[in-house]
Amino acid sequence: MNYSVATLTALADCDTVLALIEKDKKDLSFKKRSLERQQENYANTTIEVSSEIEVLNAELAAVNTVVAALPNGDTKDDNIKRQKKLEYSLFLLTNRKANYGAIALLEKEFSIARVVQELEEADTFSAAIAARKASI
Repeated sequence: MNYSVATLTALADCDTVLALIEKDKKDLSFKKRSLERQQENYANTTIEVSSEIEVLNAELAAVNTVVAALPNGDTKDDNIKRQKKLEYSLFLLTNRKANYGAIALLEKEFSIARVVQELEEADTFSAAIAARKASI
């Protein structure tokens, strides 16, 4: 992009703009590091949650088989309670996977790419201001 740097006529104006750009770049760099950390956590959580879901599904299938075979009584009631707890845990993990799964990971990657482009544009803008400053 062509910036209208010719409108800057004093070195102090250039210095002010350069200081603002540098502050923005620091903020963007911090945002990028934060997003990268979140991306890493999402990737780890996705794998962990998927494994836990597989284990819970297997355990729930076993409990379902036991409940179906048991006659009415305390043992069956205990296994039904266990079944409900497993179903609830599975529900929570499924929701967690939705919040930290592949889609959320892609969103973080997209956010990082946008921040990288903003940093690149800030460098371009800074170079244009520095060139203007040198010509004053």
